[in-house]
Amino acid sequence: MANSLDTFLFVSIAVALISFAFAAWLFSWVKSRPSENARIAEVGEYIREGAHTFLRKEYVMLAKFAGAAAFLIILFLPRPIWAGNPAENIVMAISYLAGTVFSAVAGVIGIRVATVANVKTAEAAQQGIKPSFMAGFRGGAVMGMAVVGSTLLGVALIMLITKNTTDLLGFSFGASSLALFAKAGGGIFTKTADLSADLVGKVELGIPEDDPRNPAVIADNVGDNVGDVAGMGADLFDSNVASLAAALVLASVLDSAAGNMINSSMVLCYASLGLIASILGVAMARMGDKGPTHALNNSTYYTTGIFIALTAVATILFGFQWRIWGASVSGLLVGVIIGIATDYYTDDTKKPVQTAAKASEDGPALTILSGVSYGFLSVLPAMVGIAIAALVAYKLCEPIGEGYAMFGIAMAAVGMLSIVGMIISNDAYGPIVDNARGLAEMGSLGEDIVEITDQLDSAGNTVKAITKGFAIAAAGLTVIALLGAFTSEVNAAAAEHGVAGITGFDIMDPVVFFGMLVGAAVPSVFSAMLMIGVNRNAERMIAEIHRQFNEIIGLKEGSPGVIPEYARCIEIATVGALHELIPAGLVAILITLGVGFIGGVKAIGGFLTGNIVSGLLLALFMSNAGGLWDNTKKYIESGHHGGKGSAAHKAAVTGDTVGDPFKDTAGPSINTQITVVSLIASLAASLFLTYSLF
Repeated sequence: MANSLDTFLFVSIAVALISFAFAAWLFSWVKSRPSENARIAEVGEYIREGAHTFLRKEYVMLAKFAGAAAFLIILFLPRPIWAGNPAENIVMAISYLAGTVFSAVAGVIGIRVATVANVKTAEAAQQGIKPSFMAGFRGGAVMGMAVVGSTLLGVALIMLITKNTTDLLGFSFGASSLALFAKAGGGIFTKTADLSADLVGKVELGIPEDDPRNPAVIADNVGDNVGDVAGMGADLFDSNVASLAAALVLASVLDSAAGNMINSSMVLCYASLGLIASILGVAMARMGDKGPTHALNNSTYYTTGIFIALTAVATILFGFQWRIWGASVSGLLVGVIIGIATDYYTDDTKKPVQTAAKASEDGPALTILSGVSYGFLSVLPAMVGIAIAALVAYKLCEPIGEGYAMFGIAMAAVGMLSIVGMIISNDAYGPIVDNARGLAEMGSLGEDIVEITDQLDSAGNTVKAITKGFAIAAAGLTVIALLGAFTSEVNAAAAEHGVAGITGFDIMDPVVFFGMLVGAAVPSVFSAMLMIGVNRNAERMIAEIHRQFNEIIGLKEGSPGVIPEYARCIEIATVGALHELIPAGLVAILITLGVGFIGGVKAIGGFLTGNIVSGLLLALFMSNAGGLWDNTKKYIESGHHGGKGSAAHKAAVTGDTVGDPFKDTAGPSINTQITVVSLIASLAASLFLTYSLF
């Protein structure tokens, strides 16, 4: 049975359909929660309409980009249409478009659910923290089940129809390119609104975070959905597809040499069992007396244990290699350890956040320095963890035979992302409870209810930092595996052209070193362009907020019946985000193609190496520093170091506004960027081999 790939493909499709059915049940459960507050319903509708409007406009723009990219794929990939088989190029283009569609649908589902769950979570807080937690978590779990189900379904269908792993790379490129722009656009939107609302509302006027007088408050809540739900969902969809694509490319080479399909079957089997483990973990999740953070972390640990047990049984039943199982488990365990390390640097019950809060008493400069310092410190355990996972996987699988060492790294990435259904559930919980907190305040539910939602929100901030660290680490292992897939694609093209292939990349070779230096610089440029976009957009929104407070009589005083022009701020955030989202991603793609056509496959090997190392470091630093600043603010607002309105609080708000584009715009977009350029390298390997300058 282990040799029958079709059997595992059909099983994967069946498991994906089960996850969709479970997601539908979760959605119906969330939707059935009572909601009767008219004001909350009104504000919830503003948020829902704003999120859907942005998503529609963004997807129209991205559809044009995808159409242009598909046309270029038909002309040039996997080889120029005049030099190869046109049917292959057309299938590649269709696979690419399928990847964009699957990713977009996952984002739409996430937005639809989150904008219902936020209202239900806010009103459930009136019955207590546990009912509110369950509404938020199960709302997030719908996104988790939908994204991973879509991943498994898409990969299985592409493999079943085309039987070609290169087309699978095209599907992955579609998912990655849409994720790159969706994450960038959503990140720019959400941080434009968040930063503007905080700087004018909290810092200048001293009004509460979600005060309905603030013209940017609805845009801020819309941003939570388009950035942290649709954007992060597309990001993790992309990472999961890329890990499976890389593993299946390497597995197909090994299977071809062995004359069976056992390695490809193993990839699909483990991915299916990971989704089953996530379904069971979500179903078991409950909040006890130790708080929401403990409940969310326990759910991850339970899911991890279930996956390890299920894959061990599958390894016995189907005769899979225990060494490869060990590589998968090592990846998963390192992912959990990275999560624990991230938790230490971002949780408000731990020393780093509390130290930063104490430093805030002496002004924003020390707040910033504390966040930067701890952010850099937090990089070490994650980078070492990724290195250990890659090394353990490589050495475990090396004795099996040639090619298995790199396959082991690919399976470590599959293992790390095996419980991604639970990870996305935890991640999507964050923006849902963040919205719920705002709705509770705007619906005048009282300080006790706002305090409950604050506790849920604080846990969401911590868990979001953990899931971002997890996603970045998984992307690190995935792109190392994609480097192996790139080598495999180059060697296949070299065999066709009758030229020598490659076995590795010598950094003393000036062509390789040239690529490495350029690759290392790209994440910095990419991040800077995104954050400059946030800055430009925020300037426009701050001017609009000032205009409304100055021109709308009675708005600043909160006179009855006086309502800000919320739609104007939503429009500014939307137009600005759509204007800024394409250039940064396009620069990364064009630089990759430039390096490939100048230096060839050796330069691209160096480029990918530099891009991976630099990108991982920057992404981890920005994600963790931003998470620390956010929870430093929350810690002070809970009554420490003078509480709300104190000098420490104003300093912490400044830190949080710096951290916002770090953790929600640039940081989590970098791992998508390194995945995109790695996939482009693999897809264009034949072109770089035959048409390069050097």
